[in-house]
Amino acid sequence: MQIKHMFADYYLQTPKMLSGRGEYFHVGRAQHAGVHVVGSTVVFILFGAPLLFILIVGLIEWVVHFNIDYAKASYSDKKQLEPKQAAFWRAAGLDQLMHQLTYIGMVWAWVTFAA
Repeated sequence: MQIKHMFADYYLQTPKMLSGRGEYFHVGRAQHAGVHVVGSTVVFILFGAPLLFILIVGLIEWVVHFNIDYAKASYSDKKQLEPKQAAFWRAAGLDQLMHQLTYIGMVWAWVTFAA
């Protein structure tokens, strides 16, 4: 999940995914969350998770990831945060923490319901 996250968050984002993220209904953010779901699907397939489990967890991950990213983008836009400000990095760190907690929940669900 960590490797998937690194690629989806830092290598596979397009300019469309990165621009205008303070708007709630943002197609780029929806695509970005979809990239995460595709990566998680690959991980769960490799670990032999059932298809129904993958579909349910994927839907939940998409909704959660979409909204975590919106919250960070909206907050950053309202505060006009830039990388030279400590608050920018606190927002980025909280965003990453929330994603990591999501993965802990996903792995917990796999171990509890599918493994």
